[in-house]
Amino acid sequence: MTSPDPAAAVALSTVTMPPRAGRPIGRGPSGAPRTAFVLAGGASLGAMQVGMLRALYEHGIAPDLLVGTSAGALNAAFVASRPQTVATADELARVWRSLRRDDIFPINPRTLIGGLTNQRSHLIPDTGLRRLAARHLRLERLEDAGVPLHLVAFDLLTGHEVCLSDGPALEAVLAAAAIPGVLPAVRRGDRLLVDGGVVNNTPISHAVELGAERIYVLPTEGPLAPALPVAPRGALDAVVHAFTLLIGARLAADVARYADAADLIVLPAANPERIQPTDFDHAGTLIGAGLAAARTALAAQVAEPIAS
Repeated sequence: MTSPDPAAAVALSTVTMPPRAGRPIGRGPSGAPRTAFVLAGGASLGAMQVGMLRALYEHGIAPDLLVGTSAGALNAAFVASRPQTVATADELARVWRSLRRDDIFPINPRTLIGGLTNQRSHLIPDTGLRRLAARHLRLERLEDAGVPLHLVAFDLLTGHEVCLSDGPALEAVLAAAAIPGVLPAVRRGDRLLVDGGVVNNTPISHAVELGAERIYVLPTEGPLAPALPVAPRGALDAVVHAFTLLIGARLAADVARYADAADLIVLPAANPERIQPTDFDHAGTLIGAGLAAARTALAAQVAEPIAS
């Protein structure tokens, strides 16, 4: 991959992130590099991460820690309390294939009107997301996870990213996935937390801060966004494409910035049909594409192993 200008990384990093004391560092119990999986946000595109996880497990690659935000927070929380095996990836695949848009974004006229008239801070209740997360989470608190779990949110009051590593798991997942203005923010002490993906959709920086030496990045958009054959047709398409470009630019900048801090393996964000993040009807297609592309990438890595 061609590295972008490192100066771009500085220009794009507009969010301050206070250092955390006592970060764990060093190698895993086997002496191998301490490995993190970083799971990006992307709404329905989070389904492709299921294929990536399966490919990683097929190759015997398991994380020493998991970092996720938005849809990636949901996936990370699911696997963190289960064995790091192909069977777990298959179980997660069944969940994604059963999902429909209304399961995540149920329309409630009263909430919608309240949001549009500035009587509420959001348009959609979190009842669907809360029900989904509660059904599949197997831990009460983040620190109970079998694999250390770190979920990235954003504090609207201070303008800081927040890495949640302890406390109630359900509320942490809801906070890390609370799209501002769409879903309700989550109060945690004196913080008002929303989806971390709005400022750092692929939180490599947190994995580095937590001491990871090898980082497998599971994105939902590649560092180089594909060109559009035609201009966006409407306002929603234009907004989605603009956000896609921003995500790709931030990812490219972070890959350049942290290339010397850890071994970075960015798996392909395979979406040949250009399925939109709001379309939950094609999870099987995304899972299959993610699996095939990750298998190819990991096979190439095995052929040319990373230096320890």
